[in-house]
Amino acid sequence: MSASKIKIAALNHFANSGYEGTSLSAIASEVGIKKQSIYAHFANKDDLFLTVMNEVLIQEKEYIINFFIKNKQLSLEKKLFQFLQEYSNRYEEQAATKFLLRMGFLPPNHLYDQVMDNIYHYYDELEDILVELFKENKQSLIGAVSINDAVIAFIGLNDAVLVELLYSGIERFQRRLNAGWKIFWQGIASKGGSEYE
Repeated sequence: MSASKIKIAALNHFANSGYEGTSLSAIASEVGIKKQSIYAHFANKDDLFLTVMNEVLIQEKEYIINFFIKNKQLSLEKKLFQFLQEYSNRYEEQAATKFLLRMGFLPPNHLYDQVMDNIYHYYDELEDILVELFKENKQSLIGAVSINDAVIAFIGLNDAVLVELLYSGIERFQRRLNAGWKIFWQGIASKGGSEYE
């Protein structure tokens, strides 16, 4: 039995049931092995959880890089709005996105420091990616708005809509995204106004 099948099953369980609601027995049962067989690959539940989390963060960074490459031809406004909008589909369809949101906002208490160190490192990488994106599109920004401030404000909006998605569902996510986006873009855009008003 490969470690990859165990990690896939674990990802689904952690994403849907959280850390506390997931047992190694349930993961083993889904994979079709005895619980003890997991220990051939992972020291314990924490080791499995942290392994899954680190792989999800790597995949998420790759997704972000590829998203902005794939949508290079779009205006900065469309790229950023679409990036936020995609979370609703990804949350519904991909266990990795659901896992990342759950664990980023609701990490297991006893692993809090390890999880948040990794999450903050991921956010630092996201910030670096966005700074480069904003530099490439600085003509879209009001002269008084610094790139760093615009990026940090965008990450703040990102967090706000993700909290709504996690706790309240798609409809409230969309409502918060539409209102938050309008104010954010009017605040940083050289021409003001938004296509999404």
